[in-house]
Amino acid sequence: MSETTRHHVGPRMSQAVEYNGVIYLAGQVGDDQSADTATQTRQVLAKIDRLLAECGSDKSKLLWAQLWVTDMRNFNDMNEVWDAWIDPGNPPVRAGLCSALAEPGWKVEIMVMAAK
Repeated sequence: MSETTRHHVGPRMSQAVEYNGVIYLAGQVGDDQSADTATQTRQVLAKIDRLLAECGSDKSKLLWAQLWVTDMRNFNDMNEVWDAWIDPGNPPVRAGLCSALAEPGWKVEIMVMAAK
């Protein structure tokens, strides 16, 4: 049986969980709630890069991604940053959604799974 490893464990959730060769990241949001959608997307992707590296993986091993924006008028801004970041030879399956987020200043949230 595979061991479960949790990273950055908090009272409500872990930021990353490794199990059976798969890394599951919690939804990541930007640090600056006053920033625009593109800037927040870059902040989120930088967090994803750091967490994946900490777990021994990287964006070329992404399996699945779910991206939320709070306003569909900003979907293209998020996609431009995502498209520049993603490994073009190894894109994950993906869903893009529009939803209110937990804090009104957050414009983007991204959640991914990756192979180890």
